Amino acid sequence: MAAARDAASGGGYVTVSVVVPVFNAELTLRQLTAQIREALAPRATAYEIVLVNDGSADGSWAVIEDLATAHPDIRGLDLARNSGQHNALLAGIRIASYEVIVTIDDDLQNPPREILRLLDALSGPVDVVYGVPNVLSHEGWRNFTSKVTKWSLAYFMGADTARHVSSFRAFRARLRDAFADYRGPLVSIDVLLTWGTSRFGAVTVDHEPRRLGRSHYTVWKLLTHAMNMLTGFSTAPLQVASFVGFLFFIFGALVFLFVIGRYFIGGGSPPGFAFIASIITLFAGAQLFALGIIGEYLARVHLRTMDRPSYTIRAAAEGVSTVRTPHE
Repeated sequence: MAAARDAASGGGYVTVSVVVPVFNAELTLRQLTAQIREALAPRATAYEIVLVNDGSADGSWAVIEDLATAHPDIRGLDLARNSGQHNALLAGIRIASYEVIVTIDDDLQNPPREILRLLDALSGPVDVVYGVPNVLSHEGWRNFTSKVTKWSLAYFMGADTARHVSSFRAFRARLRDAFADYRGPLVSIDVLLTWGTSRFGAVTVDHEPRRLGRSHYTVWKLLTHAMNMLTGFSTAPLQVASFVGFLFFIFGALVFLFVIGRYFIGGGSPPGFAFIASIITLFAGAQLFALGIIGEYLARVHLRTMDRPSYTIRAAAEGVSTVRTPHE
């Protein structure tokens, strides 16, 4: 493993596992894997491409099987059902063989040649490197939603790196040890990586418009993913609920003092049904908000107690003759 040690010290050689979550991507897989192999061949001492089929409805798995048969450096996993992008990534990350793991989407919006920039940055004193698009090529609503989600994560999780998270990332495989025993249907690779290190970095990379197919993300899915991360891996929403409750307690105390003061000074109470109704509505809203937050946490606890797996593998495919050396 001399090459691995050279890579860690910036020597330029590295062993790489590229993990790709695949969903209805039969049109891009051959081009994607060819570009990955072209990018890594002159740079890596050994590499593999792990394609995880996340319940695709098209012919993606048939393409993966063909690629694995033709190329010994390509491996495939077929999940029994659609488990979600991060769950599929977790399945691929756990079987990756080499010292550096790179994750990349299947839509070719992140050009595989940019993997080399991540590897260059990872040779420094960092354990995780994100590829930050120089110009976002998504629709306006998705760019806005992504920015709001990342800002929220950075604020609630107390990690500035959340502002730079993307699905295009490279990290040292040893970080898997921090979440080796993690189970559950709610998975966030970025949060799990924070369990293993605080040394994050980011580099600017090219981001190209989608040429084939369409995005499977919607505003609702992005917001749901953000909520899952916040309530599944952080207590910040509970703290927000407590803070809101405290503010309304102060507000209620001030209203009470106002009513008492008006009674003794003016000789009467504040008139009007609207005043009473508005106070009741405010307090009821605060209570329902706090109950909703608590309910979200109870739902997460319920899902954890069910011990539902993050993913289920239906089949695997890989080349018949390939030699892999696990990272040290």
